[in-house]
Amino acid sequence: MLEDLTIIDLTDERGIYGAKLLSDLGANVIRPEPRDGDPLRKRGPLRETKDPDLASLWYAFFASNRRFFSLSLEDENECQALRHQISRADIILRCDNHFTEPVIDIDTLIKENPNLILLDMSSFGKAGPWKDYLAPDLVAGALGGSAATTGDFDTPPLKGFGELNFMVSGAYLAIAALSALYDRGESGSGQSASISVHEAIASCLEHVFMFYWYADTLDRKEGKVLPRRGALHWSDAYDVMKTKKGSIMITPTPDFDNQLMWLIEEGVQEDLIDPKYLEPENLRMRVDRSMEILRKWALTKEAEPLFFEAQSRHAPYGWVLPLEELMQNPQLRARFWFREQSIEGQTVECPGAPFRLKREGEEIKLPLAAHVGPEEHKEQLLKEIGWDAK
Repeated sequence: MLEDLTIIDLTDERGIYGAKLLSDLGANVIRPEPRDGDPLRKRGPLRETKDPDLASLWYAFFASNRRFFSLSLEDENECQALRHQISRADIILRCDNHFTEPVIDIDTLIKENPNLILLDMSSFGKAGPWKDYLAPDLVAGALGGSAATTGDFDTPPLKGFGELNFMVSGAYLAIAALSALYDRGESGSGQSASISVHEAIASCLEHVFMFYWYADTLDRKEGKVLPRRGALHWSDAYDVMKTKKGSIMITPTPDFDNQLMWLIEEGVQEDLIDPKYLEPENLRMRVDRSMEILRKWALTKEAEPLFFEAQSRHAPYGWVLPLEELMQNPQLRARFWFREQSIEGQTVECPGAPFRLKREGEEIKLPLAAHVGPEEHKEQLLKEIGWDAK
């Protein structure tokens, strides 16, 4: 889809997922690295290898489908080659404090190439009292509000596994790039945009803000700020429940009557058939009693067959898939979601892309390029701009 675009990837962990999304859409993405190596190549988990640049499975995934160009900031010829690459590019994705900042005059490059799209990502944006602060994923999640909503009411906040906050900011970076690209197609000129990790994370708290701003209208007993809820939805009508084998998310919504009929069939409805639960003013009572009965009922079941039974009844249950089950999930396997990548001649399996591309009804399968070191593409890239690698 983006195969005619050239993108210069000057991101760190805050934006590298956005560059990956665009490279997986077919863009020609070039990632410069310092001569002594990209520090992100040292991120675990690490595999055993003779080449430390190829040890990181994290980097193999997040830097996939890219071409690499190493340079020394002390070598003016290499710096000029980088500037020339940028002058030919469509989009620059840049995180603040990137190692190339001392040798790149962005304002000059934009003047020379008015079609250039520049997207700058920083932890807190370019204005405000925190504009010079930096935030790793843990700090970003804490200051962006996502950590405050995790955990249960009587536990400390929890950090999500991996770096989910930076997955969010990376996705916003890709969205901004595609939006700017669309605008360039309409207006005929490039543009610059600033993306804040802080704001990207806060943008995902729409329910949290609505309860805070409209507490009087919603009339929640907790007030403006709901307590952390663990596995509970704000309505209390969803919960992850234990079964005899495994766990499952169960809800009687959106059709309480459908759920009640199922419980009646199994003879476990208890007092839910009492007409008082049908009164609109007793909806909260009906939710609480339904969840109480469902928790006891779930303990008599196994998660997997219960999930498929619920699906047959159009009940939106969610089986909490153990990781070993997810790796063999027939839905993901049937859609060929897992993708193979070559590292030093060894084939490894990676997570797939969050989209499916088709042309004239035929699915386009984008393979992952082999994971290579920082020098692998240098000669080829220099030839493309008319430079001699020597």
